[in-house]
Amino acid sequence: MSHVPSDPRLGTRRIRRVAFSRTDIERRVGELGAEITAAYPDGDLVLVGLLKGSLFFLADLARAIQRPVWIDFLVASSYGREKVSTGEVRVRYEPAIPLQGRHILVVEDIIDSGRTLGVLLDRLRSAEPQSLAVCALLDKRLAPPPPELRFVGFAAPPDFLVGYGLDHAEDFRHLPYIAEVD
Repeated sequence: MSHVPSDPRLGTRRIRRVAFSRTDIERRVGELGAEITAAYPDGDLVLVGLLKGSLFFLADLARAIQRPVWIDFLVASSYGREKVSTGEVRVRYEPAIPLQGRHILVVEDIIDSGRTLGVLLDRLRSAEPQSLAVCALLDKRLAPPPPELRFVGFAAPPDFLVGYGLDHAEDFRHLPYIAEVD
């Protein structure tokens, strides 16, 4: 982790340090794109992003994958305005694209407790996809990984992280790096 330089995007808000720089993220997303391209040589590949956290990662990842992809989203929440999951997973929006018989790759920003992801994977399995896998930018390794976890960007520290889609009460998502909150 490195110290965060003065950043006008922060205004008066503070972060403790940068965990993953913009350069680190760009490099790793490119590598993940190449891995996913090789893993899915044919068939329909649907990237299902978990909003709002996966938005930036999903957009960059979709551009790094060198094959046709479909994109849709799920909206689920278990944090609200807290830094710790409430344990209650609420699903507010499900994919509109038909998923049956297609390869589904769930694009997740961070795996923390794994509760939200577990609930969503159960729902997606019921759509009878050809295959179901997960690509997570960050994995805190706090719980046993689901068997569907196939692609991971970085092992994450246990700190509460923000930036590159990750937020605290809807703040900090826009940062191009991932940092620990002060």
